[in-house]
Amino acid sequence: MAERAQYVTLGVAEELFAAPVEKVQEILDMRPIARLPQAPETLLGMIDVRGQGIPVVDLRLTLGLPPAADTENTRIIVLALAGADGDHRLGLRADRVFEVTVLDEEALDPPPAVGGAWSGRCIAGLGRRNGRFVTVLDLERLLGDIEPITQAA
Repeated sequence: MAERAQYVTLGVAEELFAAPVEKVQEILDMRPIARLPQAPETLLGMIDVRGQGIPVVDLRLTLGLPPAADTENTRIIVLALAGADGDHRLGLRADRVFEVTVLDEEALDPPPAVGGAWSGRCIAGLGRRNGRFVTVLDLERLLGDIEPITQAA
């Protein structure tokens, strides 16, 4: 039997989201973030992870939700994302991280097809976990417009 896909489940506001576990490099406690002048609102700034500068994006703001203060549950999920110019690392601030899990069913439901401006393009699909919907994020599409910040040599 094939291995079932595993996901890191995370909470933002009252919603449940998931990221494919193979994209997650590590999960960090909240730490000071160096702000960047004139950065987009969703880009909180940079953190240092073992000598490497990692840009941090606020998942709440990226999803169009109102900002919220950090709590003891706030985490930064360090992701490895495929980009047009190679892989890059990015931190994602989430209200909380729950667990690494499999979803109740292997196959994801597609995002709902609704008209208008909303395309659902940042959603890989919808799954279920313990009777709740889990929105599986397409991280490259959701965060694809964040350019990797390279250090000068």
